[in-house]
Amino acid sequence: MQRYETEVIVIGGGATGTGILRDLSIRGIDATLIEKNDIASGTTGRNHGLLHSGARYAVYDLESAQECIKENKILKKIARHCIEDTGGLFVTLYHDNPKYHDLLLERCKLAGIKASEISPMQAMAIEPNLSSHTLKAVKVPDAVIDPFRLTSSNMIDAVERGAKIFTYTAVNKIITSGNDSVGIECINKKNEKIEIYANIIINAAGIWGQHICEIAGIELKMMPSKGSMLIIDYRTNNIVINRCRPPADGDIVVPGDTVSIIGTTSKEIDYDKIDNCNVDDDEIDTLLKNGEDLLPNIRRTRGLRAYCGIRPLMAVSGKVKGRKISRGIVLIDHKERDGMEGLITIAGGKLMTYRLMAEKTCDLICKKLNRKLKCTTHKLPLPGSEKKIPAKQTIKHFSGIPASTVGSTFYRHGQRVHNILTKDKKNYRLICECELVTEGEIEYAIKNLNVKNITDLRRRTRIGMGPCQGELCAYRAAGLFNEYNSTSPEESLKLLKDFLEERWNGIKPVFWGDGLREIELSYWIYQGLFGLGDFGDSDTEEN
Repeated sequence: MQRYETEVIVIGGGATGTGILRDLSIRGIDATLIEKNDIASGTTGRNHGLLHSGARYAVYDLESAQECIKENKILKKIARHCIEDTGGLFVTLYHDNPKYHDLLLERCKLAGIKASEISPMQAMAIEPNLSSHTLKAVKVPDAVIDPFRLTSSNMIDAVERGAKIFTYTAVNKIITSGNDSVGIECINKKNEKIEIYANIIINAAGIWGQHICEIAGIELKMMPSKGSMLIIDYRTNNIVINRCRPPADGDIVVPGDTVSIIGTTSKEIDYDKIDNCNVDDDEIDTLLKNGEDLLPNIRRTRGLRAYCGIRPLMAVSGKVKGRKISRGIVLIDHKERDGMEGLITIAGGKLMTYRLMAEKTCDLICKKLNRKLKCTTHKLPLPGSEKKIPAKQTIKHFSGIPASTVGSTFYRHGQRVHNILTKDKKNYRLICECELVTEGEIEYAIKNLNVKNITDLRRRTRIGMGPCQGELCAYRAAGLFNEYNSTSPEESLKLLKDFLEERWNGIKPVFWGDGLREIELSYWIYQGLFGLGDFGDSDTEEN
């Protein structure tokens, strides 16, 4: 059994967990993070990527709204390369209650959110695809943030400062001594057992935090709420469009990279279903109908894929459910609540407030460790956002490489583009034409970004996230794993098959029309031409 010692263990590799790891490493506290899958593979990577202005919460949850606008301003400074500052609109359609418009403006002012009323004509000028039935509009400082890029940047900074990360490693035991939690026992994908001992254990596992508390012998009741989203195959809008009404299904369309995302439904589910959630047909219908109300041109697009995430909500009262549960931050010292020293749970909140959640958690850690160390994450840029250099200047620096290729790489990695691109033609040849991902970017990710498979690679580079969903790039990426990661040809084929299965799970709910024709072509390529479906039939059951 492998055995390690550290000061702090962080359980959970979402934005909050990696944010805590980064904060601790900046403060000089030795820390190790444990994640049962890949970073950002849970709720963090299964949202619509909205960088909230706080306006969506202003009417019903003023505290969350105030947290959002504060963090909005901070993230736009420290995580520039993760953000597209699109702006946002709240629009009132002809059958919406116009009084909500006035209430929104009033509450935004109270929360400190810069919200301004504009005419329907001005709104249409900003977003030409907006519904002609728009009666009123409010402009707010919403933006778009890439959760994968954000989490990866926090991971990079923490690791470069000495932190350790174990992915694909599941916690199966909290080691205790009397009433103190002193460590964890884990098992990785190779079936190797690992023990890690620490002074403090942070439960930042999101909705899975209830399970972590259960294995520690502590009761923590979470309220799972499934939110489903639909990706359409190109950007129908270039600004975040919100429906100006009380929160409901399908009331937002978020532009993100090369696509737009319609969100979000809200369905209560049983806790034992959190690892096996699927998007229901009625949710797709609801999202399409409401999305078309906001942007009528959506009816002329094709659904690219659908996915869902589980909100890690906690309610003080069992009578409060669903969308009425506050998105506020819940920080629990289990010494005070349950008499167990050395265990802290951080839950609730949103992607938007991950940094604030990390700050509050690390302040408590420092107090318990008797270390007078202040948080500076609100000032220090994430890797990639160190300097505010215009894209044009970077493109000029890489003259000779197509400007679109340089621009896309710069857009995803910021200043780290200088660690990725070279003027060697092999380096900048395209592997994914949809998202303009180069061989150099894939090599960099495999060697430096804790990538174990093609799905991890997708989260770091967006490979396979375009209209063809990996049809033309997945097999090239599998070959590069063989070249750069010393995987055998058989192992690379297994990675390819697993990746295509992962893509298939999101395509199934939108299996009609052009999407059906696209998947038929993919099936012909990989089964008819390559015979990939037969690979592994004679292998062990594990394969």
